[in-house]
Amino acid sequence: MIKVDNKSFSVVKTPFLFVILWSLSAVIYAAIDQPSVAKIDSSSSPKLVVQITVDQLRGDLPMRYRDRLPEGGFRYLLEQGAHYVNAHYRHANTETAVGHATLVTGADPSRHGIVANDWINPQTGAFVYNTEDDRHHILGKKLKPHKGVSPRNLLSSTIGDELVLSNAGKSRVYSVSGKDRGAILPGGHAGKSFWYSKSSGEFVTSTYYYDAYPHWVAAWNAEKPAERYRDKQWKLLQARENYFAKDMDDRPYEADFGSLGRTFPHGYGDNKYLNLIVGLSPAVDELTLDFAKQLITQEKLGTGEATDFFAVSFSATDYVGHLFGPSSLESEDNILRLDRVLASFFEFLDKTVGLENTLIVLSADHGGPEAPEYAQSIGIEAGRLSFDYFKKPNELTSALKKRFSRDDLILTHSHPYLYLNYAAMREAKLDPAVVERFVTAEVIKLPGIAYAMSRSQLIDGDYADAPMQRQIRRNFHFDRSGSVHLIPEQYWFLHSTDEAAKMGLSGLAAIHGSPWTYDTYVPIFFAGHKIPAQRIPRRVSPTDIAPTIASYLGIKPPSGSLGTPLREVLTGSP
Repeated sequence: MIKVDNKSFSVVKTPFLFVILWSLSAVIYAAIDQPSVAKIDSSSSPKLVVQITVDQLRGDLPMRYRDRLPEGGFRYLLEQGAHYVNAHYRHANTETAVGHATLVTGADPSRHGIVANDWINPQTGAFVYNTEDDRHHILGKKLKPHKGVSPRNLLSSTIGDELVLSNAGKSRVYSVSGKDRGAILPGGHAGKSFWYSKSSGEFVTSTYYYDAYPHWVAAWNAEKPAERYRDKQWKLLQARENYFAKDMDDRPYEADFGSLGRTFPHGYGDNKYLNLIVGLSPAVDELTLDFAKQLITQEKLGTGEATDFFAVSFSATDYVGHLFGPSSLESEDNILRLDRVLASFFEFLDKTVGLENTLIVLSADHGGPEAPEYAQSIGIEAGRLSFDYFKKPNELTSALKKRFSRDDLILTHSHPYLYLNYAAMREAKLDPAVVERFVTAEVIKLPGIAYAMSRSQLIDGDYADAPMQRQIRRNFHFDRSGSVHLIPEQYWFLHSTDEAAKMGLSGLAAIHGSPWTYDTYVPIFFAGHKIPAQRIPRRVSPTDIAPTIASYLGIKPPSGSLGTPLREVLTGSP
C-alpha cells in the first residue's frame, strides 16, 4: 500500500497508478534534489587549468582602474570571463597561507589545517611555519631547524592532487610563486613547486620535490635574473596626473626601507639588499611571470593526453599593500603593472596552449584594509595596538594576577591567537576552561579588541550561531589553534610590528588578517575554454572554486571540500 493525500492505494491492484507516481517522484527528485547538469561538453576537457592567485587583491581593485586598463589583462577577464563580484572568505583569519590553502582545497581552515601563517605546536611549544618540514631542505642548502619545507602540514587533498589521482598520474601539476607558501600549498602533495628566494634572487625548491634542479631551472637561475634590476628604478607606468592617488606618495605611516624609500621613483639599489627589495616590489611579479613561461614551455604543460594543472601566485600586490597601503600611488601603479603581467601571460597561453584549450581561474588569498591613519583622515575611528602589548605587564596580566594570583598565565601572542601557559595552570591547579573564559572576557575590554572566543568555548559549542562566531569556528583546528582567538576592531591592527620585523622593516602601513569585509572580499574570475562572459552578483566563497573545477573536469572534489560548484560556470548561464 502507498498513501497519497491520506488515501491508500494497492500497488498490486493499481499498477498503472504506481508507475505514474514512481515516474513523477523520479522527475521531482531529479529537479529538486539533484545538482544542475552541466552543459559543458565533457568530451572536450581543457588541456590546461591555470589557477592564478593575486596576493591581497581586494575584490574592488580590478574594477577601480578599469577605465585606464588596455586590452588583454583584467579587461579580458572582465569582458570575456565569468566575474563573481560578491565573493567572500568564510573564515576569520585572512592570512596568506590560510587563503592559498582554501583556494585549492575548497575547505575551511578547520579541515585543511592551515589556521595561520604560523602556530605553536602544543606538544613542543615551538612555533611552526605553515609549510615547515625539517625533513626536506632547500636544494643547494644545508638542512637547518625550521628551514625545511613541504606541503605535509596541509591536511586536505587539493584539486591538483585529485586530478593526478583521477587518471593514475597522467596529469601533471606545477606551481610557482614569489612566496614559498604561495607555491607549496597550491602545488599540493602531488605537484612540484618553485618560489622566489629573497636571499639568493633565484627560484628555488626543496628535496620534497627534487633531488637536483632540472637543467632548465639551473640554467635560468644561472643568469641571475634579479640582477636585471640592479641600479634600476621602479618608476610610474603612466603620467602622474592620470593617477587617482597622484598626491598620496609620501605619508608618514608608509614603510621606508633602504633604497626602496617612500616616494617615486623607488630604487632597487646595488647593495646586498637587492634580492630582498626585488622581492618586495612589482619586479617579483615580472620574474614570476618569466619563470612561469619557462616552466610551461620546458615541461610542455597542456600538450599531454590528460589535463594538466598549473598554479601561479603573484605576490607584489601584497607587499606593496603592506608597505604603502591599498590607497596609495604605489598600489595604484602596481595594479596597472600587474595588469600588464596578466596580459602578457594570457597572450603567452594563447600562443602556446590556446585560450580555448585553457581554463583560467583568478582569485585572491585575502583582501586588505586601509591604513588606520588614512581611515582616521576620513572620520573612521581606527588605531594600532602595539604587538608587544601582550608580552609585557598590562591590564590583562593585572586582572589575571588579581583573580588567580599568577602573573605568568599569558604565554605569547601570535596572530590571531593569544596562547596561555597551561603548564603554569597545572602547577597552580587551575581549570584551563575557567582561565580561558576569564581572559576572553577581560581582553574584550581592551581598546582595539572587538571580540574574542576561547578554545573551550569552541570545543564545547558554547557560543551564539552568529556570523563572526561562525567565521571563528571555521578557523578552529583542535591541534593547531591557540587558546583565545582575538578579533580586532574594524581598521585596528594588532600585529603590524611583528609582520614588519619578519621583513626587516620598522613598521607597515597596512596589515590584513581580520574577518571584516575589507579582508574577506576578493574577486573570482573564470575565463577561457568554454566559459561565457557574465557578471554574477550573488554571494559566493573561494571555497566554491575547487569543487567547481572538479565538477568542470568530471573528477571528485578535494577530500576536505565544503564548497558548492558555481552553477554559472558549469551551465554557461546565470
